[in-house]
Amino acid sequence: MRVNKTKSILKSGGTVHGCFITYPEPSLAEFVAMQGWDFLVFDGEHGTLQPRDIENLTRAAELRDVTPIARVTANQPHLILRYLDTGVQGLHVPWVNTPEGVEAAVRAMKYGPRGNRGLAGVRAADWALSGSIGEYTVDANRETLVVIHIETAQAAEAVDEYLEIDGVDVLFIGPTDLSHSLGHPGQIDHPDVVTSMDRIAAAVAPSDVALGIYAGTEERAIQWSEKGARYLCTGSDGFLKQGMVAYLDHVRGV
Repeated sequence: MRVNKTKSILKSGGTVHGCFITYPEPSLAEFVAMQGWDFLVFDGEHGTLQPRDIENLTRAAELRDVTPIARVTANQPHLILRYLDTGVQGLHVPWVNTPEGVEAAVRAMKYGPRGNRGLAGVRAADWALSGSIGEYTVDANRETLVVIHIETAQAAEAVDEYLEIDGVDVLFIGPTDLSHSLGHPGQIDHPDVVTSMDRIAAAVAPSDVALGIYAGTEERAIQWSEKGARYLCTGSDGFLKQGMVAYLDHVRGV
């Protein structure tokens, strides 16, 4: 099983940068991977990606030695199992609103004795051709990155309890959903939203768990890095829009 380079960097205290991919096109994923990202997140929540798509996108990321990660549709064991079996090296688990939900997500992502993930000779295990299934379970528990979303007011209030749960690698702020939950949809700079995010950052940044966040611009990524975030994500769509608009404005003399 491959070493999870992104997890290794985080565990050594470093910072990693990743990009969300929503399109089921391996060539695009490979092209994006070649730009220097530490990891790619294949989005099965806000997109059409199915496990089959993510398996092929994972192959593209592996080809360029970039960590493949997926965002599952929901915190449900049977979905988590199918996404992990594709060979991704970690999962974003959205809408985790209680400590019990965090524990359930960790258990679904880990093999025994920590968890109850179903075991089979699938692609993630190299179809049991590269070593024993027993050895694979140990490697998978060590290398799989567990990213838990904090994107509701309820989750934000429970952050201290989340930090007590063994097996969580990243607590990830979703600013847009959090703003919606706080009654200010889309207003991620609203004082109530900023206060909530800053409280999360203050709790997570000094801990052994990495603070993660979606930062759609360079300025936000730098801002949150200064607040202690070490797992920083953006989206490919923003780059497409920025580059295309700038090009058309320039050639049209706008």
